[in-house]
Parts: sequence; structure tokens; C-alpha cells
Amino acid sequence: MADPQQPQAQQPQARQPHARQSPSPPRREIVTGVPRATRRRPPAHTPARSEISEQTTLGATYVRALMRSQLRAGLGALSVLALLVGTLPVLFALSRPASGPLVWVALGLVAFPVMWLIARWYVTRAERNEADFTGLVMDPAEAPGGHHTSG
Repeated sequence: MADPQQPQAQQPQARQPHARQSPSPPRREIVTGVPRATRRRPPAHTPARSEISEQTTLGATYVRALMRSQLRAGLGALSVLALLVGTLPVLFALSRPASGPLVWVALGLVAFPVMWLIARWYVTRAERNEADFTGLVMDPAEAPGGHHTSG
């Protein structure tokens, strides 16, 4: 039996600092860089630029596509403008008695703002076509907007 003189063993034992603990799982790290397989040096000249400068059939196709998209935008703007201006004489002929104030209202308040909108749309569309084409033929190593001048 237990000796009444001896102190009883402590029930909950405090953790010893040198006690062996289960190893914690290894720390996970996330790599956010570009995978090595995709890191390639860009070619000295993009194929589209060299095709255009060498005047191959593919280069001519690129230039024709740009010209076609610019022509499509121009013809679209011209057709809307012709429709607008073409209807004005018909509008003036239908309202012959009150044509004085109607002419100024139609020309000043309707025609010019609509022509300005058509012109703005055309310029925006043409710039977008050129930017798309430039993005196609520009060397990826060049900075956008960086023009090289020789002299």
C-alpha cells in the first residue's frame, strides 16, 4: 500500500520543455513565378513583321486585312452620313410651309451633332484597327510607344 507520509504523485503533469512533441507538418510555400518551360526568349523579329518587310504573300495578307477593316469602317461612316444628308431634302420638301425654322433646327441641332458622332466613331474605330495591327506586328521586346529613329 501507499505510504501516507509520501506525497501523492501529481495527477496532471505540466509539460516539460524538453518533452518530445510530434513533428509539425512541413510548411507549404507557393511559387508564383512563370514556369521554366514557358520562359522563352522572344524572337528577334516577330513573324508578322518579317513577313511584311519581306513582302511575302502572308505579309500582303496582313496589310490587306488592315486595309479591308479600315475600308469597312470608312464605308460604314459614309453610308450613315449619306443616309442622314440624303433625308434632309425629303424632310424639307414635306414641310414646305414651315421650312424656315425647320431647316435651321434640322441643320443646327440635328445634323451637326450626328455628323460629329459619326466622325468620332470613325476615328475611334480606325485607331483601334491600327492598334490591333501594330500589336500584331510589333516586336514584344519593344516598349509600346517607343519609336526608334535613325539619324
